[in-house]
Amino acid sequence: MPTSAQTALPAPDLQAALLDWYDQSGRSLPWRIRPEDRVAGAVADPYAIWLSEIMLQQTTVPHATPYWERFLERWPTVTDLAEAPREDVLAAWAGLGYYARARNLHACAQKVAHELGGEFPSALDGLLALPGVGDYTANAIRAAAFDQPASVVDGNVERVITRMVRLETPLPKAKPEIKAIAAGLASPERPGDYAQAIMDLGATVCTPKSPDCAACPWSTWCAARAAGDQTRYPLKTKKKPKPVRRGVCFHVVREGAIWLRRRPETGLLGAMMEVPGTDWCEGGVSEREVASAAPFEADWRNAGHVRHVFTHFALELEVLCATAPDGWSPEEGVWTPLSALKEAGLPSVMMKAAKLGLERRLL
Repeated sequence: MPTSAQTALPAPDLQAALLDWYDQSGRSLPWRIRPEDRVAGAVADPYAIWLSEIMLQQTTVPHATPYWERFLERWPTVTDLAEAPREDVLAAWAGLGYYARARNLHACAQKVAHELGGEFPSALDGLLALPGVGDYTANAIRAAAFDQPASVVDGNVERVITRMVRLETPLPKAKPEIKAIAAGLASPERPGDYAQAIMDLGATVCTPKSPDCAACPWSTWCAARAAGDQTRYPLKTKKKPKPVRRGVCFHVVREGAIWLRRRPETGLLGAMMEVPGTDWCEGGVSEREVASAAPFEADWRNAGHVRHVFTHFALELEVLCATAPDGWSPEEGVWTPLSALKEAGLPSVMMKAAKLGLERRLL
């Protein structure tokens, strides 16, 4: 049953206006096949598009693009990625964040390469069966890679839709209603272009703080523009303050190398490399817990703190530094040359800790 907001929007007119705008003003992205590319005979690469969509989850286009280019250069096909050691894939992902995506990326590549003959499915249920592929990503791949009917709703699209109808339901409760409205507007004739066009509209024109309504192909029908309260939308349920967890890490060096360790397989930053340390607790860790976790007795030098914000909490890590004593041989972890620290696969918070320790040692 369509909502009153859906029936008030003239879908054919909106589709035509948006696609005309996209043909002239849509972004040129390295993984995207634009209309003029298609005329010239270019064909979408599902592998390249899937890779981009996984990277773009919770990540901006400027930040993700260099990673996408390096991945394709190193692993040109899904089979190449499937056959790569997972540790290499995790290391190449370091700095992109949300590291479960990297583990799922490798698992998905293996499933496509080994179970599906190297071919990505075009059907929605087939895409949803792949590791790391949810509803949004499946629809985005289906539209962009296969030009199949799909309704793609990301944060940009949510913003566009809520402004078009001045939706008073706050997010996240509004998501089902937004999806229903978006599905009613999606173009059945150029589904791939339409999906990318509406995301571009939100990313480049209908922006959060300074929407460029003069350049918007939908401004004529936009209820928020007519009311002059565009930036009020989307409404959002007020978030609770993020809790702060605290911990200690041990920055250990010897002969131009730093001691690093791989984190447990599951949990936050699962299977990524780390500067070894204590657990992370909201109440912090006691001196006894720090002493128990220390790899050896030493006159540990306090290099200061690093702070990093995750989705559900903020983390403060105290960095304690020492030189490994003669004859000390850790039961786990590896010695990584300081000259190769950038290639060690450290996630951002651990790279901050490693760099802070090195900086303070040089003071």
